[in-house]
Amino acid sequence: MNWDDLKVFLAVARSGSLTSAGRTLRVDPATVGRRIARIEAAMSERLFVKSPQGYTLTDAGQALIARAERVEGAVDDLEGALGAPGQGMTGQVRIAAPDGCANFVLPQVTVEMMQAHPGLDIQIIAAPRPINLSRREADVVISVSRPTAGRLLAQKISDYALHLAASASYLERNTAIRSEADLSGHRSVGYIPDMIFDRELDYLSQAGLDAAGFGSNSVAVQLQWLRQGAGIGVVHDFALPFAPELRRVLPERISLTRTFWLVRHADDRRVERLTRFSEMLTTAMRREIARLEGQA
Repeated sequence: MNWDDLKVFLAVARSGSLTSAGRTLRVDPATVGRRIARIEAAMSERLFVKSPQGYTLTDAGQALIARAERVEGAVDDLEGALGAPGQGMTGQVRIAAPDGCANFVLPQVTVEMMQAHPGLDIQIIAAPRPINLSRREADVVISVSRPTAGRLLAQKISDYALHLAASASYLERNTAIRSEADLSGHRSVGYIPDMIFDRELDYLSQAGLDAAGFGSNSVAVQLQWLRQGAGIGVVHDFALPFAPELRRVLPERISLTRTFWLVRHADDRRVERLTRFSEMLTTAMRREIARLEGQA
């Protein structure tokens, strides 16, 4: 199998779609399908199973992807060493992240990275559920808890702060909040309890608020409710610059801290391209979180 075949295989594995892979490779989907069929025939193995969700890797495909990514990393390194035009990181990288990070941190960070490496094709999944790295649903996962099981690599990115907040208009038309006891009776905004997929996202009880009167699995929706004066909720400090209507509530008394972790599959430890990408992403996220929290 040559490098061109591996590029086609990787594009389908990462996108889960012949159409998306064709867009990345700049060929039509039918050509991608024929190339995959040819690769499978040459290997005498099925690499993908087609389902309503798209193309899913088989066990043989899972075994091939780590080797294919090592080849990809070696090619990237060789192009850089030769000073090839457009040198730098290339190809598609898919990042899965919690909604807050995906909306308020990653857009700025990834634009900066793509400006430095125009050959990159970055995708962001605002994950409403755990992402399975073994199934290659993403290349890199930003998690709010460190994994304790599975063949995974975890690196701390940064701590971040959260505080109670409400709109200035809400605070003006409701009774003053001078202590935790004054929170009783205020309508709260937060996650739908049975859709909290990580205990680190269960903010309201720790902040002393009642169960959410306005509930959503999306941080972006919660933030918009708060901006409209729906009630009081827990807000990431790094999101506050995007919502100038909001004011912190009892910031000296109630403050939460969480941590972002960068998680990769253990098989990727030798993939130089993903290692370089992860290092850049980690550095850029630390810088952006610090910048946004400084404006909060």
